[in-house]
Amino acid sequence: MEIWINPRCGKCRSALGALESVGAEYTVRRYLEDPPTAAELEQVLERLALEPWDITRLDEQAAKDLGMKQWTREPGDRARWIAAMAEHPILIQRPIITADDGHAVVARTPDALKSVLP
Repeated sequence: MEIWINPRCGKCRSALGALESVGAEYTVRRYLEDPPTAAELEQVLERLALEPWDITRLDEQAAKDLGMKQWTREPGDRARWIAAMAEHPILIQRPIITADDGHAVVARTPDALKSVLP
């Protein structure tokens, strides 16, 4: 499995601790230093079964600068949202864990995290 983290994020550190505590094998992606491409974001969104606006951090300054709270949320708007997240990875909700079985979660809650633990 892979976990996308910001090391300064408490929820990311908690998720890493949980993975360690069960001996899970995983790789870490510091997504601010190694941003996902638009294609990677599309794949993760498909695995999450979410839309890009569902995993966008709208309180970040980049979102405010872009006026994202006012952006429409229609199927035709997906590419615009994904492009913004690819250009400004700070907008991506974290931590995101992609499991080897194909599913993925935004591991912000204990239940979401437990769903990917072995």
